Amino acid sequence: MRAGPCARLFFASLFQTALLPPAMIRTLYDLLRLWLTSTIADFAADQTTSDSHRQTGTVMDQNALKERVAQAAIDALRAHPTDQLVLGVGTGSTTEYFIHGLANIRDRIDVTVSSSDRSTALLEALGFKVVDLNAAPRVDLYVDGADEANHRLQLIKGGGAALTREKIVAAVAERFICIADESKRVDTLGAFPLPVEVIPMARSHVARELLNLGGQPVWREGVITDNGNVILDVHGLQIDAPLETEGHINDMTGVVSNGLFAMRPADELLLGTQQGVISITA
Repeated sequence: MRAGPCARLFFASLFQTALLPPAMIRTLYDLLRLWLTSTIADFAADQTTSDSHRQTGTVMDQNALKERVAQAAIDALRAHPTDQLVLGVGTGSTTEYFIHGLANIRDRIDVTVSSSDRSTALLEALGFKVVDLNAAPRVDLYVDGADEANHRLQLIKGGGAALTREKIVAAVAERFICIADESKRVDTLGAFPLPVEVIPMARSHVARELLNLGGQPVWREGVITDNGNVILDVHGLQIDAPLETEGHINDMTGVVSNGLFAMRPADELLLGTQQGVISITA
């Protein structure tokens, strides 16, 4: 630490006399305290800036992968044989890159169906027509992200708390393309806590049932889904049998749905890697 003007004044005064009036001692004490506070704050700020610079490299790299894979999904839409697509749109950070890229192929899209209020707002802000799923004649293609994906293209979704609507749109879609960066590909699902949407009055009951399943449910406090429900995030599950686990959790009284997409997996996974985007089909 370098001595600032307050410190220099303090030390100079000490050399001038060893006996100082009480008022001067108090002034020197305040000056020293001011210098120490300022120096410590500067040091903490320098450390924060250094940490931020280190983290930014990682975040920017991952965001670049998300942007790259979102563009690959745009290219897939451009190549789709259907004119005037009815497009299903998911929720999440990777999907938002995709939404912003849709402006480049506006003429290919008739209407959109959205899985969340947030995605609806983004689509409408870009001038796209968003319709209720019940009013859509079909869903030609559904594009959404994932929190985890295995080699069978079974997924964990719901980090953004939109899992139920995402699952409904995916079930209706003729084709489901999942877009993700390479960090989301896993051998076994479950490292990412499994979201479970629950009727509020059943939260404690469902939590006990999930404990019996071997998981550690944590209430995502302060989060209310677009359907007015709550989320339990289940930690500590190693999901070796996704189909069976999805069905078992769905059968718990009070569960609306869970974030396993095993009964309706993706048809194609577009995975952003450092070497480029790769396409994986089951």
